[in-house]
Amino acid sequence: MLEGSVLRYGRLILPLLGFAAGCDAAVDEQVPLGGAPGGVEAVDDLGRTVRLDGPATRIVSLLPGATETLVALGAGDRLVARTDYDDDPALAHLPSVGGGLTPSIELLASLRPDLVVAWEEAGAARTRPRLEALGIPVFSVTTQDTAGIFANVERFGRLVGLPERADSLAAAMRSELDAVRASVAGRERPTVLYMIGLDPPMVAGRSVFIGEVLEVAGGRNVFADVSAPSPRVSLEEIVRRRPDLVLLPASGASSLPVERLRELPGWRDLSQGTTRFEPLPADVLHRPGPSVVEAARVLRDVIHPDLAAPQ
Repeated sequence: MLEGSVLRYGRLILPLLGFAAGCDAAVDEQVPLGGAPGGVEAVDDLGRTVRLDGPATRIVSLLPGATETLVALGAGDRLVARTDYDDDPALAHLPSVGGGLTPSIELLASLRPDLVVAWEEAGAARTRPRLEALGIPVFSVTTQDTAGIFANVERFGRLVGLPERADSLAAAMRSELDAVRASVAGRERPTVLYMIGLDPPMVAGRSVFIGEVLEVAGGRNVFADVSAPSPRVSLEEIVRRRPDLVLLPASGASSLPVERLRELPGWRDLSQGTTRFEPLPADVLHRPGPSVVEAARVLRDVIHPDLAAPQ
C-alpha cells in the first residue's frame, strides 16, 4: 500500500471524490421555515425550498468551500462555529463542531443556528435529518462543478440577505477567470493528469470543477473523455495516455513526495520520458468556492511556468 490516506483529504474535497446527493429525495419537497414578510428562501441541491423568516444571522457551515463563500460575501461575522477543516485564521476563535460529515450534533444545536449548510451524502444522509428533527434549518449542497460554485454564491447571498454582494462577487470571479483564460489563448495546451488519490489511482474527470479549471488554465485534461467526476483508473491506462504533466496535491492524495512517486513502478516509466511531475497546494485547489479563481492562477502558472510571476 502507498503511504498516507485519503480520508482527511476526502472530507475536505468531497466534490472531487464524486459523492452525489440522494436524488431520490422528494425533489419538490418544501421545508417551510417561516413565512413572515421580509423572509428569504433558496432552493438547495435536493430541490428543497428552504425558507427563513429573515436573513440568516447565526450560521454553521459544515463545508470549507461554503464557509469561504460566506466570508467572501461579507457574512463571516454571522458564523457561530467552524469545522476541523476550516483553517482560516479569522475563524480560529470559533468553536469547532468536528468533522463536516460527523459534527457534534449536541454542540451544534447548543449554538442555536438559524441556518446550517451541510453536505448531502449519497444514500446516507445522517446529519440533515437529525438537525431538522431539532427544528434547525439545513441547506443541503452537493457542489461538484463550477456551475455549482456560482449557484452557491447566488443562493447564499439570498439566504444572508446580501443579493447585491453576491452579484458583485460572482461578476468579479467570472472576470478573473476570463482573464486567466485570455492569458493562455493561442498557446499550446499540454495534456494534464490531476491526481486525487493514488491507491487506487483516482483522477479529476471533466465534470468536476478542478477538471473544468484545468481547461481555463490552458491545459487539456488527459481524462476529459471520462464523464465521471473522479474516476478510478488503472496505472496502465495512465502510462498508455502519457500525459505531459502530472499534478499531485501536496497533501491528501498521498504523503509521498513527487520525487519518490517518480521512482515507483509505472510512474517511473513516465518520469523517464517527457512527463513532468509537479506538487500543488491542496488547500487552495480543493475548495469549491471563490478560491477557484486562485486555483485557476496556480494551475495556469504550473501548466505554463513562463507565465508565472518571478518569485
